[in-house]
Amino acid sequence: MSILAWTYIMVIITFGLYLFIAWRSRVKETKGFYIAGASVPPLANGMATAADWMSAASFISMAGLISFMGYSGAVYLMGWTGGYVLLALLLAPYLRKFGKFTVPDFVGDRYYSSTARVVALICAIFVSLTYVAGQMRGVGIVFSRFLEVDVNTGVVIGMAIVFFYASLGGMKGITYTQVAQYCVLIVAFIICAAAISLKITGNPVPQLGFGSTIIEGESAGKYILQALDGIHKDLGFSEYTSAFGPGDMSMLSVICITLALMVGTAGLPHVIIRFYTVPSVKAARLSAGYALFFIALLYTTAPTLAAFARYSMIDSVNNTSYAEAPSWFKNWEQTGLVAWYDKDGDGIIRYRDGAPFQGPPQFSGEVGEYGQRLVTNSPTDNENELYIDRDIIVLASPEMANLSPWIIGLMAAGGLAAALSTASGLLIVISSSVSHDLYYRIINRQASEKQRMLVGRVMVGIGVLMAGYLGINPPGFVAQVVAFAFGLAASSFFPVIILGIFTKWVNREGAIAGMISGIGFTMFYILQTRFMGVDPWFFGITAEGIGTIGMLINFAVTMSVSKFTKAPPPEIQELVESVRTPRGAGTAIDH
Repeated sequence: MSILAWTYIMVIITFGLYLFIAWRSRVKETKGFYIAGASVPPLANGMATAADWMSAASFISMAGLISFMGYSGAVYLMGWTGGYVLLALLLAPYLRKFGKFTVPDFVGDRYYSSTARVVALICAIFVSLTYVAGQMRGVGIVFSRFLEVDVNTGVVIGMAIVFFYASLGGMKGITYTQVAQYCVLIVAFIICAAAISLKITGNPVPQLGFGSTIIEGESAGKYILQALDGIHKDLGFSEYTSAFGPGDMSMLSVICITLALMVGTAGLPHVIIRFYTVPSVKAARLSAGYALFFIALLYTTAPTLAAFARYSMIDSVNNTSYAEAPSWFKNWEQTGLVAWYDKDGDGIIRYRDGAPFQGPPQFSGEVGEYGQRLVTNSPTDNENELYIDRDIIVLASPEMANLSPWIIGLMAAGGLAAALSTASGLLIVISSSVSHDLYYRIINRQASEKQRMLVGRVMVGIGVLMAGYLGINPPGFVAQVVAFAFGLAASSFFPVIILGIFTKWVNREGAIAGMISGIGFTMFYILQTRFMGVDPWFFGITAEGIGTIGMLINFAVTMSVSKFTKAPPPEIQELVESVRTPRGAGTAIDH
């Protein structure tokens, strides 16, 4: 059976399962729509949290970044993993004890201010929209290759699916759909990595194969990382395992990106809100532990898949004639995510360090002498002739290793599960932020359940449209777009949540000033350096890492302003004292 047939089977079965779960979990009350009735068992919440957290960036793009960047790419793995531990240990039980529906709800009540609530709401929408853009882009990439439609059509299909089950079941429908999506994505990822590890090293356990020797080919007998170091050196790249050498990120950038990802994870509203869906503080702690285990299964496998894919990719195309290029190369070329510019006219594909031409590929619609799709971009003066979008590495890895078509179809279903699970969680954040925090808490306190549900579902629709637009016009690679979202979360939410839990003297004036200054600086820097052509001017820190500086600014402004303004009321200080004892939380409070 062909790859296309297997892909249709896998995608139809899994999508049918998601839609069935959404229909069975449909809700009519806001409590079910916002927090799944606070009745989700810890094991199910752990799986849903893992699926919510392991987005298209984790499943599709993280291994791609590690594969291209080598050691430096591990900042994404370290930052996201560390951030989850930070969230699970430092924030989750206390936020559950506070018992609100949303993060803006926490900020608004802790800082006794509608203005603080609105600022937090705006931050939540900015963070969520930035993040969801990466997910929709991931959906489009999967559909474009495996269902043979263009990326934009794939994004539209993903929008329709997400809108259906997010608007119908709210958080309850999303939670149980995410449980199914976790099962699909983790099975797909591990089976693929195990099959490639077995083929290259003879060891079916990827983590052990990572430290094993290659069993056949020119590099037979060499350890996989040793072989990659040698190949990289021969082709002009920095060594795969080198740190802070020529061509690598600076140590300061690595530290800043890792820290921004860590605290950004801890401040992500769609992950935080998951701890409101369990019945107690004890259940919140337990589900955080389950989620950490489920996440570790994928995160300990990703670096191995990255190395295997890098080796397979270079081995299969470098110094190969286009006429004899493997099928995966030509399949992905049709999606526009792979391109070849024959600079010397010899028909041989040469992969070297550097971009092959200026900007992303612009195809002319014509084919060249060897059948390749021609691009209109101006060539660069280096020897590299090959363009490969980093986001395809994981999805293309089973084809690169010539695995069975059913594994390729399963990998496509896994990629879709990862992207859709996180996208739906983010849409609920956008929906609940507007329908609950803005419409119900500020505009219309007399709104009925029916009115609030209607506003929530309308906001899901608006959120889907905005996410689809950003998915069709992405500002970067999936993981890099997501990294911006983490930077915005780090610079806006993390300081006010930490200080809101662990200090009694930080007040509303400080929180409002801190959030505005932190996210304002971070957004300004990202816009300058990513979209206006300005070089990174703050100690060379890249846009992905600037959230760390935004967070420090937020901390400094929040504490300074609080010191020179009126202390919080006594009842707020008593509330903070109560929250620090993370036991005895009831259900989320709708007031």
